[in-house]
Amino acid sequence: MQDFDSMLNVSAMPQDERTAAFVAESRENRARCYEMSEQMTEAVASDGTVFQQYLDTQSRFERYTANNVLLVMAQKPDAQKLGDYGYWREQGAFVRRSERRNPILIMEPGKEYERDDGSIGQYYNAKKVYDITQTNLRVQEEPERQIEDRTLIRALVNNPPVAIETTAPEDMPVYDKGALFVPEDGKIYVRTGMNAEEIFQSLTPELLLAQIAKGDRDFNRDEYAFHAYCASYILCRKCGVETERYDFSHAPEQFEGLEAQEVRSELSVIRDAASEVSARMAKVLDLGRNQRSQEQTR
Repeated sequence: MQDFDSMLNVSAMPQDERTAAFVAESRENRARCYEMSEQMTEAVASDGTVFQQYLDTQSRFERYTANNVLLVMAQKPDAQKLGDYGYWREQGAFVRRSERRNPILIMEPGKEYERDDGSIGQYYNAKKVYDITQTNLRVQEEPERQIEDRTLIRALVNNPPVAIETTAPEDMPVYDKGALFVPEDGKIYVRTGMNAEEIFQSLTPELLLAQIAKGDRDFNRDEYAFHAYCASYILCRKCGVETERYDFSHAPEQFEGLEAQEVRSELSVIRDAASEVSARMAKVLDLGRNQRSQEQTR
């Protein structure tokens, strides 16, 4: 008969030691996040293919900050849906035991503090989240776009920042443009005769420019054209609209001479622009989903 008595003499870790271990791990995770963010920022700013991958990731996690999207890319670029232990528990799922030591670290705001100059700063803490592929849930393939064309366009033009006016091709301010924002007129002109995807691809960057220009007397189209182009791509990816025509091979030129923090600021402008249009669209798309759901339950 085996003697297990000697195995039972185990000391509990004192509370102060547990606290010290937690603080040390938090500090280490925070430092790791800063390092990964710097490395991924450099990669995104210097390689057009990596930059496009960043936009793809931002389209899947539109509520995430630019910095957190960079962190997701650094750790799990193919992530589809993220949540912490509590989130997955609420979904009736659990993180697989083999994945518990492989969290994806993101940063979330912590306590505020006062700097030496009297201004207010904010601490950031590393948070552990897990992708759906790390849980017991079965990952389903993304279906093809299910938004009807008319619903898609109705959502896109919901509560626009300026008036939208259809115009015959020969009367367009710029002949080869599908849509064009003209600040002096306070309008976006849209060429007639296009299909839904062409309208979406042409109109989204102009809506974004009109949105950025609102209230800016010194608006310069060239200054924000790249941001609008990128945000348009994010919206197309999110809504299942074809993106083959987008080319980011020259994207690194937009970041030449910028420090890492400045690059992230530029990424934030793109993210915020896309998010604002997406929020307006969601009001129409969510209403349509609710109506379909009610019809199916009758």
